[in-house]
Amino acid sequence: MDARRTTVVAEPRGQVALVSVGFPLLGALVVWRLQAHAGWVADLEWAPLQGPFRLLASIPEPWGTIGSVAAGALLGLLVAGIAAHERLVVEVFNEGVELLRGGRHRSFDRTLVSGVFLDGKKLVLLGVDTGELARETHDLKPEELAEAFQTHGYQWLDGDPYRDDYRRWVDGTPDLPPGANALLKVRAEALRKDDKEDAAELRDELSRLGVVVREEKKRQYWRLTRPLP
Repeated sequence: MDARRTTVVAEPRGQVALVSVGFPLLGALVVWRLQAHAGWVADLEWAPLQGPFRLLASIPEPWGTIGSVAAGALLGLLVAGIAAHERLVVEVFNEGVELLRGGRHRSFDRTLVSGVFLDGKKLVLLGVDTGELARETHDLKPEELAEAFQTHGYQWLDGDPYRDDYRRWVDGTPDLPPGANALLKVRAEALRKDDKEDAAELRDELSRLGVVVREEKKRQYWRLTRPLP
C-alpha cells in the first residue's frame, strides 16, 4: 500500500530555531543588564520596586552576574516553551486534515470539510452543516496554507461566506437554542480573563447546540448552523 501523501504546513525551522535560541539569549541579556544597574536604580527615591533592586545589588560578584544570566536564560526558555506549545502545525491529505498544537491532536475526515478559509490570523474549517469544525490562531504563511489545501482538492474560500449572518451577542439574546445564552455568558467571562482553553471548550459546546461563535476584541458574535442545500 502506498504511503499517504501529506502536505505539512508549519513555521519555518529557522524561525523556530531563532525563538528557541534567541529568547534565552535575550532573557539572559535583559536580566544581566538589570542586575548591572540595580544599585543605581535602588538609589533613586522615586523608582518602583526598590526592594528587589536592592536585593539584586547586594549579591556579591561574580555570583550576581552568574545568577542574573542564568535566571534570564531560564525565563527566556520558559517563553520559548510557551511559544512552542502554542505553535500550530497543519497536515493536509486527500482523506482529511490534522491540526496539532501543544500535544493536542485533532483530526477531521475529508467528507466533513466543506471549505477552508482565513479569518485574519485564524484558520477555519467549515463543516457540511455550515458550522465550523475548527477555528485556530496561527502564524503560518497564508499562501502555503492555500496551496496545501488546494493541492489536495479542498475548497479554498476567499473569506467567511456566512460573515453577514452573525449577530452581536448580549445576555438574554432571543432565538438561541436552550442553554446557549448561559454558555455564551460563561465564555464572555473566559474571554475577559484571556482563558483561551476554556473559551475553546465552550466554543465546542456551543457548536454541539448548532451555534457558531466568533469574537472581535472580546465581543462575541453568533449565528446558527443550517444544512447545505
